[in-house]
Amino acid sequence: MKLLLMLHLLGIVIWVGGMFFAHQVLRPVAAERLEPPQRLPLWVAVFRRFFPWVWASVAAILISGLLMIGLLGGMGGVPLYIHVMLGTGVLMMAIFAHVFFVPYARLKRSVVNQDWKAGGAALANIRQLVGINLALGLITIVIATAGAILA
Repeated sequence: MKLLLMLHLLGIVIWVGGMFFAHQVLRPVAAERLEPPQRLPLWVAVFRRFFPWVWASVAAILISGLLMIGLLGGMGGVPLYIHVMLGTGVLMMAIFAHVFFVPYARLKRSVVNQDWKAGGAALANIRQLVGINLALGLITIVIATAGAILA
């Protein structure tokens, strides 16, 4: 159980921490300092390195979480806050999959074609969805922490 919890937390730190850094630190600096022909390829390169870590984190979080739920007797044996964590986590995973397969694919195509307007629109869509996922991730961390303390 402790190893599963460690894998679970490591995945969360990598994913949510990465979103926080990208959304709150890198994005504003890149937007302030770089024009689209420099900024958009930078983001493609950043996502190319970050997204494999997110996929690995998603797998670690989902597998470890489901195994821990199973060890605790299944969904009927866990408190409500675990149900909420699972729900928000699955929603976050669905949003990430959408980001990866739709706006990120558009961003990559736009950079290859040097279509900076379309690339900017794709990046703006990614920014919005990452902002939603970041908020969901932080809320989930608060729910998990408060639930564990109050349980």
